[in-house]
Amino acid sequence: MTSLNNGVESPHSPLSPSNNYRYSQIRNLLERSSAFAQEDYEPGQENLERLSDVKILIVGAGGLGCELLKSLAYMGFSNIDIIDMDIIDLSNLNRQFLFRMNDIGRSKAEVAAEFIRKRVPNCNVTPHFKKIQEMDAEFYRSFNIVVCGLDSIVARRWINGLLLSLLEYDEETNALDTNSIIPLIDGGTEGFKGNARLILPGLTACIECTLDLYPPQVTYPLCTIANKPRLPEHCIEYARIISWDKEKPFGNDVSIDGDDPNHIRWLYDKACERANEFGIQGVSYRLTQGVIKNIIPAVASTNACIATMCATECFKLATSCSQFLNSYIVFNQAESIYTYIFEAERKSDCVGCNRNATFRRSLNFKSTDKLSSVIEFLCKNIEYQMNSPALTATKTDGSGSRTLYMQSLKSIEEATRPNLEKTLGDLGLVNGQEILVSDPTTPQTLVLILKLD
Repeated sequence: MTSLNNGVESPHSPLSPSNNYRYSQIRNLLERSSAFAQEDYEPGQENLERLSDVKILIVGAGGLGCELLKSLAYMGFSNIDIIDMDIIDLSNLNRQFLFRMNDIGRSKAEVAAEFIRKRVPNCNVTPHFKKIQEMDAEFYRSFNIVVCGLDSIVARRWINGLLLSLLEYDEETNALDTNSIIPLIDGGTEGFKGNARLILPGLTACIECTLDLYPPQVTYPLCTIANKPRLPEHCIEYARIISWDKEKPFGNDVSIDGDDPNHIRWLYDKACERANEFGIQGVSYRLTQGVIKNIIPAVASTNACIATMCATECFKLATSCSQFLNSYIVFNQAESIYTYIFEAERKSDCVGCNRNATFRRSLNFKSTDKLSSVIEFLCKNIEYQMNSPALTATKTDGSGSRTLYMQSLKSIEEATRPNLEKTLGDLGLVNGQEILVSDPTTPQTLVLILKLD
């Protein structure tokens, strides 16, 4: 990892006399030798000053993000960016402690940055009120460390793929240039459980290598939502996917905002209408908000513990004062406090971090199975965990391909929606035919070989 220095010395340097007390414990770590330090570690006060040269990106300004920002600022890091697309909601205030009642409706990233700048004068925090996909590769390349406090596997996989794409290799030897590595520290929590991990892209197991460690995210087949709803969640998803697009209640170009109570109320009312039509019980405002925002139960103390682990790894990476995490730690405080560390293994055929991997898998189905069953399998299977897969079948005569289903483009989705209820046989698919699958969570198109019983 290469250090970035903006060339401007902070008037509130960690080494200034006014900060002696604040950083006294940090100095105890950095100004003396340790049996746990890296080989290149040299104790001295310059280690504390070096923290201000390290540029860190925090992805997410929610429960984990608030804790991360606070911990990193108090550790002496003074060059931090934070990115989040969400705005503050009343439900956030019980655990996202950088926000107050009068902040409701404002950007999480901007409010968090303001709070820390006031509380820790020597810390320069730059907020970005945007989606992570809106920033280009050069933006991410400018950081020394990326720390994720996300609640979405899709977003984790996107960041993972982006950092892998920034790796540089020698053209002749194909050797990885270690200076192009941007470490990724990822934390996650759910209730009283959590985990933290350190990923060195190109060297250690990436997100895709260990995808089976994540529970499949709940998705609902569009054909079920549209034709045969059985659960209250089906009714809410119908309101989100179909009713909103059809009626455009707040204007043609207005997308659903899960933090806008007017949007949630409209979706709730439409979901109730759908539920009453099919005699389904259980639709509530709280459930509607949970489905739309994919809310995961959060416990403040779990966020604090996992954020501390992630911040500590940032500190060790920046200073070399201790050995890094190798490479995954599990945390559980449901009954008592339990932690376990293990090294996640790289997959030799990982489509994410193995440059030479060709992702070809067999897809076993019957000719009488419907296309919707294939899509449901790709979304729920622990190896794939896709979000909205687009399927294209290659023609057996090699003359081209045809789209079986694509959800991301409205016009194509409407044209291919009838295929969902057709069987693979009706679609003319044969044994051994190649199915090309693309998805926002996957760095490249996957080739699946259809095996029909």
